[in-house]
Amino acid sequence: MHEILENVLNQLRGAWRFRRIGMIVAWTICLIGWAVVLAMPDTYQASARVFVDTRTAMSEVIRGLTIDSDVNAQIQLVRQALLGGPQLEKVARETELLEPGSSLQQKQATLAKLRERIIISGSGPAGDSPTAGLYVISYTDGNRDRALKVVEQLMNTFVEGTLGGKRQGSAVAQKFLQDQISEYERRLSAAEARLAEFKKNNVALMSGTQGDYFARLQAEMDAVNRIQADLVVAQRRREELSRQLRGEQPLLAAPQSPGAGAGGNDIATRIREAQARLDDLLLRFTDRHPDVIALRATIAELQKRQQEEIEAVRRGDPGAAARTGLTANPVFQSIQLQLNQADVEIAALRGQLAEHQAKRDSLQALVDTAPEVEAEFKRLNRDYDVTRAQYTALVERLEQTRLGEEANQTGIVRFEPIDPPTAPLAPVAPKRPILIALVLLVGFGAGGALAWLLNQLYPVFSDARQLSEVTGLPVLGAVSMTWLDKYRGFERRQRFVYATLAGCLVAIGAVAVLTAGRAAQFVHSLAA
Repeated sequence: MHEILENVLNQLRGAWRFRRIGMIVAWTICLIGWAVVLAMPDTYQASARVFVDTRTAMSEVIRGLTIDSDVNAQIQLVRQALLGGPQLEKVARETELLEPGSSLQQKQATLAKLRERIIISGSGPAGDSPTAGLYVISYTDGNRDRALKVVEQLMNTFVEGTLGGKRQGSAVAQKFLQDQISEYERRLSAAEARLAEFKKNNVALMSGTQGDYFARLQAEMDAVNRIQADLVVAQRRREELSRQLRGEQPLLAAPQSPGAGAGGNDIATRIREAQARLDDLLLRFTDRHPDVIALRATIAELQKRQQEEIEAVRRGDPGAAARTGLTANPVFQSIQLQLNQADVEIAALRGQLAEHQAKRDSLQALVDTAPEVEAEFKRLNRDYDVTRAQYTALVERLEQTRLGEEANQTGIVRFEPIDPPTAPLAPVAPKRPILIALVLLVGFGAGGALAWLLNQLYPVFSDARQLSEVTGLPVLGAVSMTWLDKYRGFERRQRFVYATLAGCLVAIGAVAVLTAGRAAQFVHSLAA
């Protein structure tokens, strides 16, 4: 550490030999640098802040009724468009940055310089308010009034560009939708005409409520099978009823009351009595006996009369029933009624069977034609449904777009200037106090560095140890320098002068820092 300190002190002693040159360099650099800093043109910055909120009372009312438009994307697009050539040229002409007779190179240079000085910052929706954002537009220029004018023009273009872009996009969307609606309306009319013509030409083969061709054919086949099964059951029931009917007597003898005579049942009694006498005669005589033949003729006559009366009874003649003394058998009548119903049912089933068999046969005859017709009909219906759905959707979209445009004019986006275009009276650049202090440090540093460099170019030995290290030879002794009083006083005066010069330089720098603005105005007035 001691050797390092000795080396540093030796370097400082060596550089002190060139203190005059170092001080001259320091003063020269500081004076020139300060003049340059004070002569630098002032730069003013104008800025404006705009608050954009996409969630307003109107936007909440029309939510779901209109087509949602991405306002934030439109804002980002406008931000990029503001820095484009056409918008910048418009701003430059309105703020007189671009003269009418400028050449192409001058115009490009002016627009490039204008683009570099414009800053549009803002993150848009974020944080606690996803529908709102704060945007800052700033511009720097040597003329404060011109900077304010540029920022004002940019802010107006930003707001109008966002709303105008939405209106223009809405108009383009409506034009597109109207063209598409006209096209789909034409397609829909053509599809309806094709469908109507097809129905007219194939009305007999159209699917009804029973379904398509195969469904109807299967239904008819199932109906035939079902009716055939029902017919078999009905025929078996009729056969059973006929068998039961054959085992029953249609008439029964009416019960005789205690005081009734035999006239109520005269024929039957006479037939029994004649049959009894015939049996008795046959025991005694042959069949050729006149009495036997006469009695048999009588019995035949009586049976004929009895049969006629029975038929009359069956026809419902009450007089005949009274004469024969017979009554209808209720079991026989019940079976007969059921048999009649069975006949009616069988006849009805046979009629239904014939009808369904005819339909089945007619459908089977169309097995090569009906499926193709139904497939073509379904295809026409599908095309018609798709076209109608597209047409309906386009009409709904058009109405939503129109409603959205009207809502935009009412105000679904709120632009509120937080800070109008403003610019501080003091310039934002250059930072003269900092630059003046930096020039002072550079001046002292450059002077000291030059003195040290001259010491390296023209070195001397400060002590015996340094001489021994450089030469590599032993130093046997050293003669101390004896300072006279006049030399000591001269040395002190020299130190005082250089300290005074350095202090004056620092004082001038401090005064320049404190009065940088007025000093710069004074320098600018001299230059003007």
